[in-house]
Amino acid sequence: MPNTNAHTEGRLQARPKQVEQADDTGLQSLGYDPARDSYFYVPDGYRPDRPAPAVLLLHGAGGHAHHGLSLLRDLADAHGLVLIAPASRKGTWDVIAGGYGPDVALIDQALTTVFDRYSVDPQRLAIGGFSDGASYALSLGITNGDMFTHVLAFSPGFAAPADQRGAPAIYISHGTDDAVLPIEACSRVLAPRLERAGYRVRYREFSGGHVIPPDIAREAVDWFFDGTAEASGAS
Repeated sequence: MPNTNAHTEGRLQARPKQVEQADDTGLQSLGYDPARDSYFYVPDGYRPDRPAPAVLLLHGAGGHAHHGLSLLRDLADAHGLVLIAPASRKGTWDVIAGGYGPDVALIDQALTTVFDRYSVDPQRLAIGGFSDGASYALSLGITNGDMFTHVLAFSPGFAAPADQRGAPAIYISHGTDDAVLPIEACSRVLAPRLERAGYRVRYREFSGGHVIPPDIAREAVDWFFDGTAEASGAS
């Protein structure tokens, strides 16, 4: 039985495991809520005897699971990425709306479903997101750094971890002309703070607004597959 107390503390209990039997590939619904469902994507080249890298992707405020999925969907097949995209129960993620709980439970359920059916590489398991989703990815990723190996934060506003577990490598990107979450108050504060806390941070600034340019998405995925994942700096 899931530990609901753990969910209010931001803790996820699902863990990858070896799965012997092949299952369907492609885009699939998790079937949790007809009005606001969650999805996952398994690349065509998936094989159960070769655990796949995976990324849990979180949409921005007012978004939907498809928005989360679209962050890296164009790169999934080429890199063999399993993508898991839950939908927040309300307009944004629970910790932003008041405290950890219902969205952590939903994410735990989504991860459990995927881990029960597909072999996922525990050494290449990331959490990522855009805007509010990036803030939530940093928060959950740090709280569950004993499971997530990497965090991909595209234009985050803040980090509010309930705890600090493990030491995931962190990628942060932000547009210098972002009018929604201004870089000066957000990533230019966050990145140095995380480095001072001992995290390996790759930090990238780009000319643009509240977006994820294709070259930034590609760089983030390349960084995810880079065994060192330790360089930092602005470009």
